[in-house]
Amino acid sequence: MLGEDLNVKKTHTINRRMFIIAAAKFFVFSGIIVKLFSLQIKENKKYLTLSDKNRLREWKLPPVRGEFLDYFGNVIAGNLKVYQLHIIPEQVEDFRYLMVRLKEILKLSNSAYNKIIKQKQTQKPWETLIVSENLTWDEFTKVNYFLHDLTGAKPVLSVSRDYPFKENYTHVLGYVSEASENDILNNKSIKKNHVPGLKVGKTGLEKRFEGDLIGTNSIQRYEVNAYGKRINQIDHKDGLKGKTIRLTLDTEVQKLCNELLKDLAGSISVMDIYTGEIIAMHSSPSFDPNLFLFGIGQDDWQLIRNNPLKPLVNKTLSGLYSPGSTIKPIVALSALENNIISKDFKVNCTGKIEMYGQTYHCWKKKGHGYVNLKSAMKQSCDTYFYEIARRLGVDRLKLTSLKFGLGKKVLSKTFDNEKKGLVPDTKWKKNNLGKGWVIGETLITGIGQGYIQTTPLQLCLMTAQIGNGGFKIYPKIIANNEDNNTAEKIKSLMQKNLKKATEKNSSLMEAGGQLLELISEKRHEPLFQNPENIKLVTEAMFASTNEVRGTSYSSRIEDKKYQFAGKTGTSQVKRISERDRELDLKTIEIPYNERDHALYIAFGPYKSPRYALSIVIEHGGSGSTTAAPIAKKLFKLIIDRHKLREEIKNQESLKI
Repeated sequence: MLGEDLNVKKTHTINRRMFIIAAAKFFVFSGIIVKLFSLQIKENKKYLTLSDKNRLREWKLPPVRGEFLDYFGNVIAGNLKVYQLHIIPEQVEDFRYLMVRLKEILKLSNSAYNKIIKQKQTQKPWETLIVSENLTWDEFTKVNYFLHDLTGAKPVLSVSRDYPFKENYTHVLGYVSEASENDILNNKSIKKNHVPGLKVGKTGLEKRFEGDLIGTNSIQRYEVNAYGKRINQIDHKDGLKGKTIRLTLDTEVQKLCNELLKDLAGSISVMDIYTGEIIAMHSSPSFDPNLFLFGIGQDDWQLIRNNPLKPLVNKTLSGLYSPGSTIKPIVALSALENNIISKDFKVNCTGKIEMYGQTYHCWKKKGHGYVNLKSAMKQSCDTYFYEIARRLGVDRLKLTSLKFGLGKKVLSKTFDNEKKGLVPDTKWKKNNLGKGWVIGETLITGIGQGYIQTTPLQLCLMTAQIGNGGFKIYPKIIANNEDNNTAEKIKSLMQKNLKKATEKNSSLMEAGGQLLELISEKRHEPLFQNPENIKLVTEAMFASTNEVRGTSYSSRIEDKKYQFAGKTGTSQVKRISERDRELDLKTIEIPYNERDHALYIAFGPYKSPRYALSIVIEHGGSGSTTAAPIAKKLFKLIIDRHKLREEIKNQESLKI
């Protein structure tokens, strides 16, 4: 009995254990089946994708940057193909071995080799290392031939900026260079499209229109082997090229400006007096922006940086100069507009005037004798303008100056490095210097000296608005293909506005009131009260250039096709002492940094004005001997190219 009970218990124990084992097997196999089902069916796409990621590689290519064109469609900032070599550190098995092989294949110098090693140590492990941004074709093919032995090396066909006209457009276009950390963080377009070695705008229009120019990445997908070597291209998705931007500039005029300013520090600006289109805008000295594309060398950088003529400064927009006698047309106009003088008002110039114990000299020691507005402008008599400035006052002079474009940015929406300049008044001095204005400061402001500061582009705008008869214009450097406002349409609008202003003036005069600037059309409104005043000023500027004893008479052009009216200016950079007056040294005998700046403004052709220009030559001495002769050479080319420019404009009007 006892034996039977033991057998029964053993049988139950064995059965129970078998049941537990069977149950365990069931659950284990069930889990395996469930997991297999999950892997094979439910998560099939996930693991297929992961598998493809090991087998496939996706490369983002640099976006193709948009181009800049001049007014006639010439490419002034384009793209060219370049061959690069990148290293992907995560895929490198032996970095030292790889670099030794690359040094041998590419014949890298020790300094270049050490620079790459140092760069590797400073950047993050997952960041792509750029060995070369500009391989030759021979170097590129050589790397591809040995690619099986260069695990982690990646030959890349990329695009780079190209500036075919080199230094001619540097200060307008700016330049591109490799994107910095700040560029990536502060610009969403750069961050979205960034790839190793991406070049972005650093200055000028390249920077201002970065979002439009950058484009989008092309995508390439390759099948690779276990070593990461490309076996087959699977797919290619083209990115979008950046926007092409057309400027109002004329390359031929721009090139001539560069030639005329060779070895000089200064600026030339040329503007259409109706449409406001900038025809040329050159700052000298300049430099080749192509030097910055692949990292500028130390020698080149030091030459640019240490050049005493300051090639890095855009003098057209950022250079501030006392306007000298180029301000006299505005002083005369302001005095006429405020009924301070008439065209027959005369002053006896003896070479100097005394006021409160202070002597104010005219540039001509023995004086000009009795002069009226025309002869004073023609001979640039300082004494005459001392007197009318004294009668006018600096506050009223400022109002007229601001109307005609001084003391305000001209292209502020396009360039972020443009300076405002300064047209002082009594309130400005009190608020900024804590002192009251004195009459002597009014006198020297009347000849463009003292606190007043202007940019060359402001002087060009001022001249353009005098040249078109005294109407407001809107300068631009970006050509709008949809803009059908031709010069003729703008002239017509100006005349309508003048008629409305005249009618308003007549009705107000009858009522004993004053002229209010209430014109229905808020564009191209007159900046004057009496058109006769503008006419007197332009006639005086014509005499200054085209009549005997005019300060720029030697730079005149007899042919009426090219004939222009202008005003010279000489801007002092230091106070002239009595000793300096006695010595009366020639410009070449004076130390360079102590020489006066030479200026010239002009508009032409005189009988049918269309273009205005301003010229500033730093430390050039006299405006009549240095700046005015440049205008003579420029006007011939500008006017000769006018017909070609109008043809382009007419073609665009027909398309619209």
